Amino acid sequence: MKESVNLFEDKNWEDADNYPSGTKRKVLRNEDGIRTILLKLPKGFYMPPHSHVVTEQDFVLEGEYISNGKVYTKGSYQLFAPHDEHGPFESKKGALILVVWDKSKL
Repeated sequence: MKESVNLFEDKNWEDADNYPSGTKRKVLRNEDGIRTILLKLPKGFYMPPHSHVVTEQDFVLEGEYISNGKVYTKGSYQLFAPHDEHGPFESKKGALILVVWDKSKL
């Protein structure tokens, strides 16, 4: 059985490389090309549009962010297909996002 992780504990957070300063991540799964992380967006977060070579799923667990002029609040879900440009992303007050990237089929 794998280790149980409490999503809301202050343990296991690290600086999120390739994200704006102040962004934290908690890696929940990183195996065989599949990644699941929690992203803690700081107040004033901004990330420009970008894309990935894999499918991405975003679940807003706390707070909210704005993308393409639309506000995504707690409970929101977004699905991005490979190579879909998404963003920019902004969070005025901060947010907690569960992000899942599927395995690449390349």
